Amino acid sequence: MLRIIKILLVLSIALWALIGVLGNVIDWAGTTGAVEAATSMSTFDPAPTSGRAITNGAVTLLGALFIVLLKALTGAMCLFGAWQMWGARGSDAADFAQAKTWALTGCGVALFMLFAGWIVIAETWFEMWRSPLMTDLALNSAFRYAGMIGVMALFVGAREE
Repeated sequence: MLRIIKILLVLSIALWALIGVLGNVIDWAGTTGAVEAATSMSTFDPAPTSGRAITNGAVTLLGALFIVLLKALTGAMCLFGAWQMWGARGSDAADFAQAKTWALTGCGVALFMLFAGWIVIAETWFEMWRSPLMTDLALNSAFRYAGMIGVMALFVGAREE
């Protein structure tokens, strides 16, 4: 039963990522608008570091692609990982542990996207923490997602005796 729960958790991460990709693609203007709001530093009063602001459309596009492509990769890896885990659910502990590789790699990609993209780049470099609007909309969500995915990855990756 514990293996089924682990598979379901991995599937939920895949679903989160794939629904996110769908939403980002359907609302491409919203996706690029959020990236532009972060990189332009336009949602808060100018600060001494506002020289970091970038309004270049290519940077906005790269940021949006970073988000969408890494979410898609997360979804694909977790979906494939869940499939591998499902196939190994009746196997011994070593085979089931090996089957988790893709799923845990997908979780790692999600954590990288959330931490590097939102915490390091958006929050630290572009000082998104100065913006009450963006803190509530983006940073809190990114932190919540990363925390949940990290905890689920630890649970899924836990060894069986």
